[in-house]
Amino acid sequence: MSQYVGAIDQGTTSSRFILFDRAGEVKSVAQKEHEQIFPKPGWVEHDPLEIWNNTVEVIGTALADARLQASDVAAVGITNQRETTVLWDRHTGQPLHNALVWQDTRVDELVARYARDGGQDRFRAATGLPLASYFSGLKLQWLLDNVPGARSKAVAGDALFGTIDAWIVWNLTGGAEGGLHVTDVTNASRTQLMNLASLQWDDTLLDALNIPAKILPKIVPSSQVYGVANIPALEEVQIAGILGDQQAALVGQACFEPGEAKNTYGTGCFLLMNTGNEPVPSQAGLITTVAYQFGSDVACYALEGSIAITGALVQWLRDNLQLISASDEIEALAKEVEDNGDVYFVPAFSGLYAPHWKESARGVIVGLTRYANRSHIARAALEATAYQTREVLEAMEQDSGIPIKELRVDGGMVANELLMQFQSDILDVPVLRPTIAETTALGAAYAAGLAVGYWSDREDLKQNWSLDKRFEADMASNDRARLYRSWQKAVTRSLDWVST
Repeated sequence: MSQYVGAIDQGTTSSRFILFDRAGEVKSVAQKEHEQIFPKPGWVEHDPLEIWNNTVEVIGTALADARLQASDVAAVGITNQRETTVLWDRHTGQPLHNALVWQDTRVDELVARYARDGGQDRFRAATGLPLASYFSGLKLQWLLDNVPGARSKAVAGDALFGTIDAWIVWNLTGGAEGGLHVTDVTNASRTQLMNLASLQWDDTLLDALNIPAKILPKIVPSSQVYGVANIPALEEVQIAGILGDQQAALVGQACFEPGEAKNTYGTGCFLLMNTGNEPVPSQAGLITTVAYQFGSDVACYALEGSIAITGALVQWLRDNLQLISASDEIEALAKEVEDNGDVYFVPAFSGLYAPHWKESARGVIVGLTRYANRSHIARAALEATAYQTREVLEAMEQDSGIPIKELRVDGGMVANELLMQFQSDILDVPVLRPTIAETTALGAAYAAGLAVGYWSDREDLKQNWSLDKRFEADMASNDRARLYRSWQKAVTRSLDWVST
């Protein structure tokens, strides 16, 4: 029997391929960044061909580094940046435009137009989502209406739409020569085109957003054998799992019971709570989403709070302000001061996501005095992630009626112990960092492995979870309250900067 399960982890800034063993430990990993394209303020694009070529490269590198071949891989799962929207020619495989990234805000005017007729929540009952530039449906409408020839190709059946998972699977299984055009329920739930109850594309939504049904991928479970790979490095390996990145992290953290929650600290920050087999409507600015569906089992749902800019803020300090030369220098710089010096950084570069959903907000740094220095700004940037997480967690407790007793964490930023301690302090709950930090890729591997019998069931996966470090709150309650009040005041300063 094959020894490993592979995971393609296609993220906002890079593509990775990771091989896991039965204990969920990493055997081999390869990673490559791709270009971030900013044509105009608020516009963010990726080159889909660069992403695909990088994916092929990291698969080959990870296998070669471990001296493994396709026969050593039992199955491959895919996890991906969600909402990022690709439109391509079904006959040539060429993208009709760069991918519109989830952070892209060019559809703000469309959001406002649709909200004028029915309000921001006009589609929430069917989709669990508010009207926002975040989701794929309006991005797809923009591509169809603004790329020359795109709508006519779509109407003729010559164009295909997909989020990044669908683009990867299509290319991985043959592309223009018979590639599978599928997406799983978690990714479909982020398009604002799928009905949460039926788990199918909704004709009413398609009509409202003027989307031709024939360009949409088939919706499939998150864990199922879809087909086999048709590239040399993975020839005939079964493709058996697809999960949007944050749902993959929930699976990787083994949060299979209602009330269990995880937070992933990456380019953005995403807090998900398992709510069981029934969708829970949000009254507090959260998203109701599909958590996963394993084979023919009933789908599991989640509440999610999405924060647009967390790790991306550290990258911005590195690349735009050149405050640091490498992202991992941020912790040492922030530790040079004892506190934030009353400086607060609200990184509303793409507006504010959950729980505010304010498209017109923009980033601000407040509380500056002559005393403030680069270390205070670095510390304020890290603390912004923790404050935003608290906002989401409070909304989640309000919607679910379940107090969160601990928070499981993962993602690149969890190595930053200053941030993890401050997160526990500002939440006043323990923060648990697992031994295996690659939970997003691990979740995709779990989905694929379950489909082919590499792991028997969810109990197998729970046994793999182990604790690396537990961070306990160590802040006086009056200090916690004072800092959070100041953060909330800073948020008000970021609102309504852009006039719509």
